[in-house]
Amino acid sequence: MKAILLHEHGAPERLQYADFPTPELAPQKVLVKLHAAALNRMDLFVRAGWQGLKLDMPHILGADGAGEIVTIGAGVEGWQVGDRVVINANLGCGDCDFCLAGEDNRCDNWHLLGETVRGTYAEFVLLSPKQLFRLPDSFDYHAAAAASLVYQTAWHSLITRGKLRPGEKVLIVGASGGVNTACIQIAKLTGASVIVVGSDQKKLELAESLGADVLIDRSKTDNWSKEVFKLTKRKGVDVVVDNVGTTFPLSFRALRKGGRLLTVGNTGAPQFEIDNRYIFAKHLSIIGSTMGTLNDFESVMSLVVAGKLQPVIDKVFELQEARFAHERMERNEQLGKIVLSIS
Repeated sequence: MKAILLHEHGAPERLQYADFPTPELAPQKVLVKLHAAALNRMDLFVRAGWQGLKLDMPHILGADGAGEIVTIGAGVEGWQVGDRVVINANLGCGDCDFCLAGEDNRCDNWHLLGETVRGTYAEFVLLSPKQLFRLPDSFDYHAAAAASLVYQTAWHSLITRGKLRPGEKVLIVGASGGVNTACIQIAKLTGASVIVVGSDQKKLELAESLGADVLIDRSKTDNWSKEVFKLTKRKGVDVVVDNVGTTFPLSFRALRKGGRLLTVGNTGAPQFEIDNRYIFAKHLSIIGSTMGTLNDFESVMSLVVAGKLQPVIDKVFELQEARFAHERMERNEQLGKIVLSIS
C-alpha cells in the first residue's frame, strides 16, 4: 500500500510518500480501505517528537479516517465487506477496569491511533470493529474523517465531563480549530450561549457562522477577560473551553464563582504559571479529559450523520501532499479541519 512514512522526527520534509506493507488480516479484526484522513495538532507534535516518545519506525501518522471494509477476519460478526465506516481513534484494551466500566479513554493500556501506533495516513488500516461507526451511503468520507476525533473530544469534554446545561454561558478561547468549532456547535445544540475569542476577523466570521453569539477580537483588546466580564454584567461565564493552556490566567478571571474550566490540550505550551488564588477564592473547577468513550463516539457521530452537527473542512490535500498540509497547519492558516484525500 501507499502511505506517508516518518523514519525520524523533524520538520515536514521528513514525511515521505512511499510503499509500505499492507496490514495482514487477523482474527477479530477488519481491514479498512481508507478514502480520507484528517490532520490534528497532535500529528505535528508526534512528527516533531518529544522526550520519551518511542515509536516503531517508520511511523504512520493520522488518527482520523473514513473508508470501507474490504476484508473481515475470523470471529467478526455484524459487519460486511463494503460497509462504509468512520474510525474511532481512541484505542482501549477492552479488558481493564476502566474499559469494563465504559471509560475506555482512561484505559490502563491506552493508545491513540497515529500517536503511539501506526495510523491513517495510508491506504489501509487494520482495526477491531468496535472502533468503527457505520456511515450512511450518502455521507461524505471527508466530512466523516474531519469529524471523528474532534467531535468526540469536544462532546466528552463539554457534555460528559463538563455537564453543560441549557442556558449556561460558554466562553471558547479560539475560533477556528477543529475542537473549538465542534464545541461551538455542541454548546449551541445544548442550548447554551457562546462567546468566542479569536485572533482575526476571518476566524471570528467562521465562529459566527457556526452559531457563536458574541465575538471578541483579541487583536483589538489587551485583556479579553475584562471584555467578558463587561458582557456578562461582571458575573463571568459558567464554562470556559481553553485548550491553549497559557491563557488559563485570563480564563480564571473570566469565570463566574463556581465556574468550570475545560481543557483537552495545550497548544500554547505544556507548562505555565497560574495564580492559585483565583481557583480557591472563586470555587473554580479545572476539568481535563482526552478523547471520548465508545458511547461518546456513538452519540456524537449519530448527531453528525443526522446533520445536527456539521464538520468544518478547511482544505483537502491528496495523501502525497501531506507535507504541505502540515505546513499549512503549522502556519495556523486553517479554518476548520485539513483533510487528506486517499485515492
